[in-house]
Amino acid sequence: MLDSFKIYFQSKNNLTDEQFLSITGTLQYKKVEKGTVLLHQGEICHHSFFVSKGLLRSYTIDETGKEHIIQFAPENWIISDRSSSYFNEPSELFIDAIEDTEIVFIDKNFIDAAAEISISFRQQDNIALHNHIRQLQKRVNLLLGATAEQRQAVKKPPFPFKISLFFYCYDPN
Repeated sequence: MLDSFKIYFQSKNNLTDEQFLSITGTLQYKKVEKGTVLLHQGEICHHSFFVSKGLLRSYTIDETGKEHIIQFAPENWIISDRSSSYFNEPSELFIDAIEDTEIVFIDKNFIDAAAEISISFRQQDNIALHNHIRQLQKRVNLLLGATAEQRQAVKKPPFPFKISLFFYCYDPN
């Protein structure tokens, strides 16, 4: 059940099988149905969610009831509300499954244990955080400065959804 997460995690960090097993005690694996809400606005986010199979999204709902999608998380992707979990404050986001999804729930204890035994994990986590900040800055800049036509062009890329989503959300350069 944790196989895809183990492959993902070990490919990013220099951990032996024994080291990985020693820190997995708090990980939870769940299958959820399409429409399942994992995090409601106003709740404290206690987990990051690794998508083994399926698709998650984070979003807000404004006062008129309109949804604003913040992020998608396809397979082998992690999604969370870092502000809520790090600062222990109510989330501004919802996170839900937009198709049947298999998830690994990652808590603070796992992250702390991984950081304790792996310099590589600490470095990768730092890179991921900065990459996330960079992508959010790019998105804010696009929303502030782009015309409606330019924003629409980003919404409708000329290639398949998951590939374009990955490319748009994760730019390794």
